[in-house]
Amino acid sequence: MKTIRLHIYIIAGLLLLGACKPNIDTPKPSHGSADFTRYIAVGNSLTAGYADGGLYLAGQMVSYPSIIGKQMQSVGGGAFSQPLFSTTQANGSGYLSLTGFNPNGTPITTPVTTNLAITGQQAIPGFGNVTLYAKYSGEINNYGVPGIKLFHITYAPYGNLNGYYERLLSGNEGTHTTAYLDFVTAKPFTFFSNWLGNNDALGYATSGGAGDVLTDKNTFAQLYGLLISKLTANGQKGVVGTIPDVTSVPYFTTITVGAILGAVQKANPAAQALFINALVSGTTYAPRPATAKDLIVLTFPTSMIGQPVSTPYGTLPYGLTPYSPIDNQYVLDQNEIALTEDYINSYNATIKSIAATNGLAVFDAYTFLNNIKQNGLVVDGVSVNSGYISGGLFSLDGVHLTPRGYAIVANEFIKAINGKYGSSIPAVNISDYNGVKFP
Repeated sequence: MKTIRLHIYIIAGLLLLGACKPNIDTPKPSHGSADFTRYIAVGNSLTAGYADGGLYLAGQMVSYPSIIGKQMQSVGGGAFSQPLFSTTQANGSGYLSLTGFNPNGTPITTPVTTNLAITGQQAIPGFGNVTLYAKYSGEINNYGVPGIKLFHITYAPYGNLNGYYERLLSGNEGTHTTAYLDFVTAKPFTFFSNWLGNNDALGYATSGGAGDVLTDKNTFAQLYGLLISKLTANGQKGVVGTIPDVTSVPYFTTITVGAILGAVQKANPAAQALFINALVSGTTYAPRPATAKDLIVLTFPTSMIGQPVSTPYGTLPYGLTPYSPIDNQYVLDQNEIALTEDYINSYNATIKSIAATNGLAVFDAYTFLNNIKQNGLVVDGVSVNSGYISGGLFSLDGVHLTPRGYAIVANEFIKAINGKYGSSIPAVNISDYNGVKFP
């Protein structure tokens, strides 16, 4: 009898435990107050999926807009089409591949030159040669164009000057008159992302302040206002990204003044400094010793240091005297850095202000990527940082992202969209995407 009663108590206890089991409510997928029926992405190389110094099919397939577009489909989003290269021309413009490491640990990168989509070159009077790519004529949701600046979006002949844009346009090279802003808004759309403006600072920085100029702040503000007014003309909602701190990417942080000088002093202990031709003010430059606050670009051929070069003062070792300084194109000096950062801060204030006025979501890429540089990031069990190659975030060109980096950015855009519009677009698992591919 006691045994039967004990069993009854146990069964009753189990039933009670089952009855008290907490319910886990999974939010139903929702588009919130946004309409994702036709989502378009406006932007430059980062939007296109550019990586490793080129645009190619594998990179296009993991562009952050394509990731966002796929995730949107669970909350009412439509198909997301990209201007992909064909499988027979999958290597697109060509790109860099990691093929090994030197004995000192420095990477060996090799250009991929097969199965390209390059169809030739066209000489444009007053501009120069433009590389042409195989045309694309299908549907487009991803309007990312490598190289484009905000400064270019209203320039009608721009399709004749940029082969990546030219391949999206009908007609022959040299005959294009469709401004980018008109092209991306020609078909109805319901939602947009916009990450234009990076190149308005990046071109100046990556050329060491020697091969490009920073877009005027007022011009930037006028064009950004025009862009957003056109993108929201029919009540569309969207998300915008701020401009990253371009001086914090591996392109500027991998090769340091201290490392170069240390290598020189091993062979020549008498060497006291590296010399650069640095900005003084305005357009005035003067040679001075480099410091840790000056940034050497990733593409600088360090083997040039100490090589004999002809100067008005005779033959001197390159980079080791004030009469044979490192060329401007290889260095973003301290004053050029300050100038770049001043313009980026102005651009970002404009972006945030116009986004607020129009009720748009904002992904603060400047703050987010700087935080990764300072503290690293662990997400979905994957650790990333801003280190070159090993960090997993930046590709071999030191500026653009890896598939993992693009997935992280996609999730941040999604987070901003969900927060602003009450949608529940699901995030992707970062561990599904790779960093730099090792040989």
